Amino acid sequence: DESMLTGESVPVPKEKGDEVIGGSINQESTITLRVLKLGDDSYLNQVVKMVEEAQNSRSRTQDLANKAAKYLFYIALSAGIITFTVWAIITRDIGYALERAVTVMVITCPHALGLAAPLVVARSTSIAAKSGLLIKDRAHFEQGRKINAIVFDKTGTLTEGKFEVTDIVAFSDFTETDLLTFAGSLESQSSHPLSKGLMKVIEERDIKTKEITSFESMTGKGIKGDLDGKTVMVISPNYLDELGYDYETDTYKEVATTGKTISFVVHDETVIGFYALTDVIRESAKKAIDKLKSLDIIPIMVTGDNQKVADWVGDELGIEHIYAEVLPDEKANILKEIQKEYGMVAMTGDGINDAPALVSADLGIAVGAGTDVAIESADIILVNSDPLDIVAVLTLAKKTYRKLKQNLWWAAGYNILAIPLAAGVLAFAGIILSPAVGAILMSMSTVIVAINAQLLRQP
Repeated sequence: DESMLTGESVPVPKEKGDEVIGGSINQESTITLRVLKLGDDSYLNQVVKMVEEAQNSRSRTQDLANKAAKYLFYIALSAGIITFTVWAIITRDIGYALERAVTVMVITCPHALGLAAPLVVARSTSIAAKSGLLIKDRAHFEQGRKINAIVFDKTGTLTEGKFEVTDIVAFSDFTETDLLTFAGSLESQSSHPLSKGLMKVIEERDIKTKEITSFESMTGKGIKGDLDGKTVMVISPNYLDELGYDYETDTYKEVATTGKTISFVVHDETVIGFYALTDVIRESAKKAIDKLKSLDIIPIMVTGDNQKVADWVGDELGIEHIYAEVLPDEKANILKEIQKEYGMVAMTGDGINDAPALVSADLGIAVGAGTDVAIESADIILVNSDPLDIVAVLTLAKKTYRKLKQNLWWAAGYNILAIPLAAGVLAFAGIILSPAVGAILMSMSTVIVAINAQLLRQP
């Protein structure tokens, strides 16, 4: 079971000479291993290194509003000194010159420009938290407005990571109840993830299973046992062919083309039918993909699962760009290729194998039900593990940036007009602002910025 590392929930059969990954779980029988990599060279440590390298390679974006506020402080201070000096020279009246300088200082400090960004940031963070979106990196969150493509991991992100029975086909004179009774009696003795999917149907249909004796698990082939003195087997199509059994192939081939996992049920040397299971697609995944397309964002799937399964999920969701059978350490490299082609790219995933890609992406989004490594590597965490929340993230990023621009333009425009006015450039026309009026204008500018920030609403 390599799901902790790869995210794929179906256990992978291994034969003599195959590589196994430290951190995976051996489910059945015993194996003898030769250790090829120790400590820093192990797969898990290599993933950690890739994450660290990707994090260190990211550019540190400067907060535009903080820089602008910093410069405005020096501008205001300089403007106050210049105003005092000029009016002192012109009027020879220190009191009047000091009044003009104080008006300049009051009208700019505390200033709306310094509050423009923090108020919007606080508001958007609050909205995100209420929507189940935890923002870890503000700079990368705001890059969400520029995203051109988004890369999805399949298992646990677009799908539930849980298997459900989708097809039950009984042959000859046997019924679905017969098939489920025989299969359920065997599968009740197994801990395989596929067994859980079948047992769910057994419970829903209230089918009574029978006692099995001589139970045997055949690694990579299936399971078998004795029921009422007759041998019952639940086995893979390949093992069925290997044993030379005859069965109706047309229906099987039709279901097999979808990439579903199929198990045949054999009772007393007779193939009585089969059932198919598949990883259930999340209900909201289709809506999420459709909404992303409406925003001109290209959805791409990158998965370690086989091509047939990936194509089936892609067809169901309307994803045209699919990378299947991708090894765990290849995702980050594929993401870089996608970035070269499409520009700004977001990545969403839940497994350890997704961590390097999440860090390398312009915006990394982790599913909340995923591994700690994936969550630690991402910029945003989806607490509810809902694909529709990805749309909410990108929409909120655009709305937040729009509000930031509005506030910054208002604050900058206010200061551009207010400072010269406070300094007395229109004194020749009889327009002179007192410190009290300056204080009112300063307060009004701050209130306007605050109100505009509060107008930011949930996506």
